[in-house]
Amino acid sequence: MHDDPAVSIEHVSKAFGRGATAVHVLHDVSVTIGRREFFTLLGPSGCGKTTLLRLIAGFETADSGLIRIDGADVTDAPPFRRPVNTVFQNYALFPHMTVEQNVGFALEEQGLPRDQIRRRAGEALEMVRMQSFAQRRPAELSGGQQQRVALARALAPRPKVLLLDEPLSALDLKLRKEMQIELKQLQSEAGITFIFVTHDQEEALTLSDRVAVMQSGRILQMGPPRSIYEAPTHRFVADFIGDINLIEGEALASGGIRLPGGATLPGPAAAPGRVTLAVRPERAKIVPAGSGVIDATLVHSAFLGTAMLHKLTLPDGASFLIREADLSAPMPERGGTVGLSLPVEALQVLQA
Repeated sequence: MHDDPAVSIEHVSKAFGRGATAVHVLHDVSVTIGRREFFTLLGPSGCGKTTLLRLIAGFETADSGLIRIDGADVTDAPPFRRPVNTVFQNYALFPHMTVEQNVGFALEEQGLPRDQIRRRAGEALEMVRMQSFAQRRPAELSGGQQQRVALARALAPRPKVLLLDEPLSALDLKLRKEMQIELKQLQSEAGITFIFVTHDQEEALTLSDRVAVMQSGRILQMGPPRSIYEAPTHRFVADFIGDINLIEGEALASGGIRLPGGATLPGPAAAPGRVTLAVRPERAKIVPAGSGVIDATLVHSAFLGTAMLHKLTLPDGASFLIREADLSAPMPERGGTVGLSLPVEALQVLQA
């Protein structure tokens, strides 16, 4: 996909410990990340996403495989020999230094002249809109302001790749959403590759050009946010990202899929045998009883502000959610029987 990638991970594996007690955290992971791409590693705690980020940074060493950054093999290179910088969860600002000194610290380590350090630090602070706070200390800043300073410090040395390890997790919900927008804008302005680690699926969908969903040290699915959301290929991916309805059915040798209650859908295509179908709540519709592919019982309806959320019970006892954006649609009667319309193009056949 990328002829000239910023980062290339080739068959990387990593375990902590040795022998029978070893914990294998990454299993033969390969991924290519493009220049100026906002790429997100998404998954639950313990899936290996932070370990992969630390391998790119050089804070951990791979047991096998290759890591290339900007075309150079850095598999065994120490962190200071890699053209990357990292923004951590806790920001790690020096409390005794001013904002300007914090941002200029890495430039001092590079041995740059003082006037160049001040100019580059000023440019980085201007990029994150913190230039008026240059002489303050971290304790005088809010959480969001500290996060901006940490970003400026990481950007000042002009790295080829910026690594972000859940940098928004310490912020409250409102500020986190504001910073998501600012972070995406900042990445566009800086014109460099961002590799972002998060367990927050909404954050990943909002920010990313591409998302890699990880589980148990492997990348299960990778692609643009919309394709990950609308066309998950694994049951874990479907269940992890957003609300999803899972229907157990049987793919027939003659074609079609038999649903709970005996109704048969004309598709999607699948090998004969037991299958799991996935459909997002906003893609299904409530219709009059007897006119859909399945009849179900309406258990509960809730007003969400921009939509109605209906909870149904299917013939096999499974729950099913429908998100109805048309607030003028007739309200079905609680406890009554309704029909369920399932567009074939909205259904996904999932792997285990």
